[in-house]
Amino acid sequence: VESVRIISDRNTGLSRGFGFVDMATEDEAQAVISALNGKDIGGRELKVNVSKPREERPKRDRW
Repeated sequence: VESVRIISDRNTGLSRGFGFVDMATEDEAQAVISALNGKDIGGRELKVNVSKPREERPKRDRW
């Protein structure tokens, strides 16, 4: 594991229930995905996959 980022709510500071983990190699990442995807942790099913770039969203007018 090279780094971990837990995503938190801007207003409350509480975890939003997901995060990102950077692995040193693609092989290590695939091993973690295979080992953990679908596992039950504390009554919640883990969904582990390779992240995708964010899609461009049109800018909204702000008042």
